[in-house]
Parts: sequence; C-alpha cells; structure tokens
Amino acid sequence: MLKNLKKRLASVMREEKGQGMVEYALLVGLIAIVVIAVLILLGPAIAAKFQQIVTALS
Repeated sequence: MLKNLKKRLASVMREEKGQGMVEYALLVGLIAIVVIAVLILLGPAIAAKFQQIVTALS
C-alpha cells in the first residue's frame, strides 16, 4: 500500500501541464506589451509615411 501511494505522489509531482500554460500566458502577455510599446513609439512615423503615400497618389 505504501508503494502504491508513493507512485501516485510521484506521478502528481511530475505533472507540469498547468505550469506550461502559465509560461505561455506570460510570454503572450510580454509580446503584447512589446508590440503595444513599439506601436506607440513608431505610430506617428508610420502615420506620416502613409500620409505621404496618400498625398503622392492624389
């Protein structure tokens, strides 16, 4: 009986499914923050470039 309990406890300790999901969520959050920061910093330059294109086409 003690061996069976030991095996069950060892299998529970090896499971890392929840940990992997948390790591993926943290990575997605970090990537989203970086993308938002880049868009905030480069937004005016991108808008100006699009305005130049629109002006040239008109």
